[in-house]
Amino acid sequence: MWKHLALETLSVQSILIDLPGHGKSIGISDTSPSIEAMAIKVKEVIDHLKLELYHVIGHSMGGYVALELKAFDLGCRKITLLNSNYWTDNLQRKKDRLRVAEIVFKAKDFFLSEAIPRLFSDTKKYKKEMLLLINEASKILPKDMAYCSIAMGNRKDFTSFVIENKADIYIIHGALDHLVNISDFEPVFLSDDTHFYLFPKSGHMCHVECKNTTFLTTLMSPHVQQT
Repeated sequence: MWKHLALETLSVQSILIDLPGHGKSIGISDTSPSIEAMAIKVKEVIDHLKLELYHVIGHSMGGYVALELKAFDLGCRKITLLNSNYWTDNLQRKKDRLRVAEIVFKAKDFFLSEAIPRLFSDTKKYKKEMLLLINEASKILPKDMAYCSIAMGNRKDFTSFVIENKADIYIIHGALDHLVNISDFEPVFLSDDTHFYLFPKSGHMCHVECKNTTFLTTLMSPHVQQT
């Protein structure tokens, strides 16, 4: 997903980790799907690389994983939630997650063709990017898609944690992101908050829809500062 951004131009080491069930990472066979289990797998990679201190940028579900890492590992310093959030799903959203877990076993390709376009602010403008994403997502096994969907529905509420650790947490959001209402951030992050960045013409895929110098600087600046 990060190939849309010129990360190689930055004076910071970038380590790109495939979450369980994605890319070349195998899925988790746990019968109780959880974001925490996914974070533990990411931590195994971090430990293998012998990283003592690190920052995390997580997009969507990756943001939930970042929160878990921040909560249980002191080595995790700053995190950026990119098109993500820190609260739990409401009852209807939880039901939708379970429904997705059922659908992907029966009609995965149809689900992807319907769900992925809704992530973008302009389906005509980003048709090429949508097709690439659909093709990439089609490689994920149904059981791994189901696991992730249920895990997201089961995730913890990190609102209090975010309030307590706000100095280390940043939000990047798209004003046209239909999955998360901007007003839901307001109890903790206001529009003029220096840790909250809103891109007015982007949907749920800021890293694709705003792949410019301004966005790249915004994305990386909290993580390249001295800590």
